[in-house]
Amino acid sequence: MAILSKIRQRSILLVLIIALALFSFVLADVIKSGGFSGGSNNIGSINGTKFEYQEFMGKVANVEKQQQGISGTQALNSVWDQEVRKALLSEQYDKIGLLLGKEQLMAVIKNDPQLSQSPQFLNAAGKFDDKKFAEYINSLQSAPDQTQWNQWKAYEIQIEDFAKEQMYNTLIKSSVYTTKAEGKLKYERDNNKVDFDYVALAFSTVSDDQVKVTDEEIIAYMKKNPKKFKSDNTRSVEYVLVENKPSAADEAAMKSKIDGFVNGKIEMKNGKNDTISSFRAATNLADYVNKYSEIKFDSTYVAKKDINPQFAEQLYALAPGQVFGPYTDNGYSKLSRVAGRKSGATAKVSHILIAYKGAMQAAPSVKLTKEEAKAKAEGLLAQVNANPSSIGMLAMINSDDQGSKQNGGVYDNVAPKQMVKPFDDFLFGNPVGKTGVVETDFGFHVMKVDGKNDAVLLATVALKVQPSEQTEDANYNKALKIESDAMANGLEKAAKTAGLTIAPAASVKAYDENVANLGLQRQIVTWSFNEDTNINDVKRFDIANLGFAIVKLKAKNDDGLLPLELAKQSVEPLIKNEKKAAILKKKMTGTTLESVSKATGSTISPAVGASMASPVIPNLGYEPKVVGVALGLDSGKTSKVIEGNSGLYMVRTKTLTKAPAVKDYKTQIDQLNQQTKGSAPYRVVQGLKDKADIVDNRGKF
Repeated sequence: MAILSKIRQRSILLVLIIALALFSFVLADVIKSGGFSGGSNNIGSINGTKFEYQEFMGKVANVEKQQQGISGTQALNSVWDQEVRKALLSEQYDKIGLLLGKEQLMAVIKNDPQLSQSPQFLNAAGKFDDKKFAEYINSLQSAPDQTQWNQWKAYEIQIEDFAKEQMYNTLIKSSVYTTKAEGKLKYERDNNKVDFDYVALAFSTVSDDQVKVTDEEIIAYMKKNPKKFKSDNTRSVEYVLVENKPSAADEAAMKSKIDGFVNGKIEMKNGKNDTISSFRAATNLADYVNKYSEIKFDSTYVAKKDINPQFAEQLYALAPGQVFGPYTDNGYSKLSRVAGRKSGATAKVSHILIAYKGAMQAAPSVKLTKEEAKAKAEGLLAQVNANPSSIGMLAMINSDDQGSKQNGGVYDNVAPKQMVKPFDDFLFGNPVGKTGVVETDFGFHVMKVDGKNDAVLLATVALKVQPSEQTEDANYNKALKIESDAMANGLEKAAKTAGLTIAPAASVKAYDENVANLGLQRQIVTWSFNEDTNINDVKRFDIANLGFAIVKLKAKNDDGLLPLELAKQSVEPLIKNEKKAAILKKKMTGTTLESVSKATGSTISPAVGASMASPVIPNLGYEPKVVGVALGLDSGKTSKVIEGNSGLYMVRTKTLTKAPAVKDYKTQIDQLNQQTKGSAPYRVVQGLKDKADIVDNRGKF
């Protein structure tokens, strides 16, 4: 009693101490985030224009409401892209004095079909009435509840931004044009052709072991070409995954539980057994499954192909009433019984489609008349009847059905009413082996019924195999131990001690939400970009439906270049080829193809009709530099050694065929105009982004 009395006496003091501790915790967080220090609390900025957190996140919330199913990170990234674009273009509007007058704005608004065709704004003649529209806007402005008026003002701003961008894009497109010289150059590039002989020494003839590439060389290479290998800031993370999966004991316990449905005895929550009908003896299978199974009864008949191949043979072979199991399938312990069987539920067919001009979905290349198509189909049917096995080859040669011709015209497991009615009627109305010609809207089909497949109705009691509390505790403790060991001795040693492997390093950007093989893990991305997270720091994360990931921040990439892991995939081969080229050049001695051929052991090969429109060398691939050199040489002249994409070359031009003279280059100019004008607005925005001072703080949120 004395102790209780003292506790009561000091309870106010204890409350004050706890309150102060909580306040200190909150205060530290506020100071850390810059709340009292005047620090930044914004998503980012463009040329000094800040995106304040509260306003920005309000827009993110609106996007989430409007686009169902979009994630928070996707919404944030969408708003970021919109706001960056808007800020960059607004600066340009101000610089060139681009304004939108009230009359212009109203003209754009009235073009909105939702307004221009709304009955409340139409006069007796069915035309848009400016007066009615103005009265409506005035009513919104003077209404006691200003919600709709505020919504309208926001709509006006969106329309104004849209209209300004259209005007700006029109100005940009108008400033882009193609000269006659550019049109002529395109014509000549497309049509000048060259025949030449060449000697090639492929990079693949030098072993990769002879040309080792260091990380420093990769970084140096990218720094020489920063624009080519530009990247957003990234973080490289690696992790060990402790899967929270059921133990062997858990699986055995679940098998014992599912065995109860075989024996007719199941364990209740109170630990006692209850006697029920066995699964084999159950009379109402749908009710039985719906009562005891975690996957409800499905009355769909399934073909053999739609059953898990691991168990398809056993399940499909059961007679009605027979039971198979227990078996484990996709994380469930299952017991299945065949509730019914349906013959001819699906069918296999071979067919040849002969389309005619005007038939549904007929390709432009189809020239046959309807009568000609029918005659061709009947001729093919005669060949099939004479040799039924020939239908596959005939389909590959003759069929106009691109979806099946490459596999011999075969469609397997076709369900009733899946195809158009005449096709369906023939397939399911005739026995196996029957052939014939059937007309549909697509043309004439030469058909052969190859087979009929049964389908079964399966009733399945399924219980999810889940880790027990003891297993979950063991997995959790294992993850804690690995995290502790990794903090003390490094992740590699901790993983080795635990008998686990480290997943390959994954590169993430500040606005990503996915981490390789872990799915949506924004928490890991945010942690990796936190200012307080240092290289080699380790943290454990709970991964829903998977387990626990012990993550290490392996590297920070804030220099605007590709992260090393990605660079190794694209840059390392380039450096290797440079080193291989240096080795191969020593072998390519001589000034003629014959001398180089003799020195290297490579044959002299011909290339015919090469052009810059298709700069491909047979068996060696895309080689624009090689073809370009050949086009620039006089007949009979030999080049120096050329470093191509796949190896070193020396070429000797034989014949240069120049494109015939034309009156003008309108076709080429129009093609180039369409390409350049179409991409101009996008390229302008990209250029503005490259020049802008962009501060991106998305990684903190």
